[in-house]
This record gives sequence, C-alpha cells and structure tokens, in this order.
Amino acid sequence: MIMTVKILGQNKTGTFCATVSRTMMIDSQVSDIWGIVGDYTGLANWVDGIEKTVSLSKVKNDFGAARKIHFKDGAQVIEYAVGWKENDYISYIATSGLPLQGYHATISLTTRTKGTQVKWSSFLISESSDKNEFLQFLESMDMFYAKSLVTLKQKLEKQNKLPP
Repeated sequence: MIMTVKILGQNKTGTFCATVSRTMMIDSQVSDIWGIVGDYTGLANWVDGIEKTVSLSKVKNDFGAARKIHFKDGAQVIEYAVGWKENDYISYIATSGLPLQGYHATISLTTRTKGTQVKWSSFLISESSDKNEFLQFLESMDMFYAKSLVTLKQKLEKQNKLPP
C-alpha cells in the first residue's frame, strides 16, 4: 500500500491546504470493486468506523447523489457526488461535519496487469491555523483510508474465493 500525506502550503489567513492519498492493489476485477465502491450509501460495508449511510437525494448512485454518513462515534458528515464515471471513479465533497473549510476526495480504479489499483485521494483545507492539529487530522485521515482499503481488499478476496 502506498501512502502520501503532504501539506501544500499556508494561505494569508493562516489556514493550511494538504493532500492525503492511499493506493492499494486488489486482485479483483474493476467491476467487482465498483460493485462495492459504486454503492454510494453502502459505506458501512467497507469503510472504517461507519454505522450507516442515508441517501439525501433522489439520485442514488450517480453525479449529484447526496448522503449523510453516521459514524460509530456519533459524528455525522454530509457529502455530495461531484464526479462520477462508472467503473472508473467517484469524486465527492463534504459540506458539513468535518473540522475543515474544504474537503474533496476521489476514489479511482485502474486496471493493472495483476489486478486493480484503487486510489483514494483528497484535498483538504484546514479550519484553524494550528499546524500540529491539522497534521494529526491528516494522519487520522490517512489511517482511515488505509483501514478502509484493507477492509475492501479482504471483502473482495473473501467474495472471490472459490469454495474447496
């Protein structure tokens, strides 16, 4: 698994912007992975710490879909799909519930010789100017992505395992 956490800079108001990215190879077809990742409200099936996800829009699994994520710790986040190409990528923004001014993320799938590369990357803008707090948040996002991708991989490997 490849990870990248990088603070890109600080603006004049004292907020920071950064990226977090995790990439994992999964020995599975894009369509099988998309069957899980493309279920916009199915996050509790593979994303770490989520209790449930509720649809907030008529659009369910496409550009414009809205969801409210209920985390096991009580936190709630609202997100909107702002980019969608079936079997390729989902991009979304969070509009509430995170200690950030801005959050945009993309989960993309790329066919490789030995499986599929799943990349989860995000661009974040800090709420406050405390660099250490922001770095801690970035590290927690990185671990969140890592645990979730491991769960996705395990779920797919179990699903693809042939019975003896």
